[in-house]
Amino acid sequence: ASRTSSSPPADSIARIACRPYSAASVGGLAVDGLSAVMIVTVAAVASLILVYAAAEGFGSRFFGLMLVFAGAMLVTVTASDLLLLLMGWEVMGAMSYALIGYRWTDDGVVGAADVAFVTTRAADTGLYLAAGFALAGTGSLGLDGLAAADSPWLDLIVVGVVVAAMGKSAQLPFSFWLSRAMAGPSAVSALLHSATMVAAGGYLLLRLHPLLAASGWGEVVVSWVGALTALVLGVVALGQRDLKQLLAASTCSQIGFIVLAAGVASVPGGASHLVAHAAVKSLLFLCAGVWLARLGTQRMDELGGAARRFRWVGVTFALGAFALAGVPPLSLWLTKDAVLAAVLERSPALFAVGMAASVAAAGYAAKALIAVWAGGDGRREALPLLQAVPLGVLAAAACVAGVAVPFEVRPRPSAWELALSGVLAVATVGVVVAVGRVRVPAWGLHWLYLERMAHAGVVRPVFALARGLAWFDDRIVDGTVMAVARGGRRAAALAGRDVEPRVDGVTAAIGRGARALGALARRPQTGQVHVYYAQAAAMLAVLVLIAILAG
Repeated sequence: ASRTSSSPPADSIARIACRPYSAASVGGLAVDGLSAVMIVTVAAVASLILVYAAAEGFGSRFFGLMLVFAGAMLVTVTASDLLLLLMGWEVMGAMSYALIGYRWTDDGVVGAADVAFVTTRAADTGLYLAAGFALAGTGSLGLDGLAAADSPWLDLIVVGVVVAAMGKSAQLPFSFWLSRAMAGPSAVSALLHSATMVAAGGYLLLRLHPLLAASGWGEVVVSWVGALTALVLGVVALGQRDLKQLLAASTCSQIGFIVLAAGVASVPGGASHLVAHAAVKSLLFLCAGVWLARLGTQRMDELGGAARRFRWVGVTFALGAFALAGVPPLSLWLTKDAVLAAVLERSPALFAVGMAASVAAAGYAAKALIAVWAGGDGRREALPLLQAVPLGVLAAAACVAGVAVPFEVRPRPSAWELALSGVLAVATVGVVVAVGRVRVPAWGLHWLYLERMAHAGVVRPVFALARGLAWFDDRIVDGTVMAVARGGRRAAALAGRDVEPRVDGVTAAIGRGARALGALARRPQTGQVHVYYAQAAAMLAVLVLIAILAG
């Protein structure tokens, strides 16, 4: 969009996100409003996290992997065709595996990295299939042309894209891999959950919302998956006893709002929520990382007074938690309601689920606050400047990232929506703080038993099939081949013992007969002319006799 002299000096996130691709692009890379917002977010969050990590003493391998990780996300958000998108998508997945399993000498960490990698890779298959269907349906891999595909290719492309996005963003039913990813360093979790891999699926759906709309059913499916993930994983977060697990479940829940925004075509609202959530979640994970490194635990029942002991960490964590709870006027209150305003126009039922998810968010944020602020022994410890500065910057961003959003997003959240959301958030925080304990069913603590169900419904059947195929290969295929080989050897032995001597005898007899005939044929060949004349006369007489007899 062109600027005029009356344009404000700085556009909001929502307005920028609506800008089309710029004319300038390099190959399959292009920058429009949405990707520009993501470029700035990824670069800013990654830079702050790397500054924080410098104080933790990580080696060059860590920083190299983190930079490639962030670079792959930048390729993903600027790709204008599925080929480059897949390249960035795959490199990002590989780097996440290496970073989650950074402490590779620990078998438990490596196992967790394996689960995360295999789960996301299984879902990534959908994007490969979508690329193939796109070539079949449109003859091109360009993202802008996917919505023009003919049936049935259009529906197949949507299925592939949605599965890949849900897997990458840990939406239902793939959410359990994010729980396993908590085995990695907290700095990795901060980047993974905020501006890179987990956000990539939500970004892809925002980018391809015209494709979802063109299918006729894609928007409905995406909307309900996002809304249910936001609610159900919010309840899962309420049930956690480990701080990083609570934050991981809350990431699934908050990304659910972004997926919901893609389903209702609220791209500016979804982009704004993505940016605000990136600031909030990176802040909270870095704070958790400080406590884990200094206190050696991330169990919430052992973190009592941690916020008082590290006061700066506690204050910044509180700001991030209040923002996560949706407390006015902090960022996620505004961005979340910008999404819900669009949801209300589509479906009151979806809006009700979204509001319930907002209440759950306030509950798990309050639970985290109580865990780190209650108690304490009065000790105080300072924080290195390299860690204090990133926390301060992210805390400021968590407070103000969404301030201008409601005035740019159409439809705007109405005053009663904002008031209802704010009152519910404050009331929920107050109730949780007053009660001091939240009880949820056991399935909340165990992430809905999703990993067990994946093992029972996918892993075990696949291994059983593999064992069956291995048995078939070993017993039937290999057995048949070996039987043929044994039969060949026996036939050869039989031929060598019984048949070959007879054949050799016949052959030798024929040879002897041929030699005898040759000897007889050579006898008349004396070299004497009169003998040849006599033989010719005899042959002539025989012919004459035959002629007379024949006549």
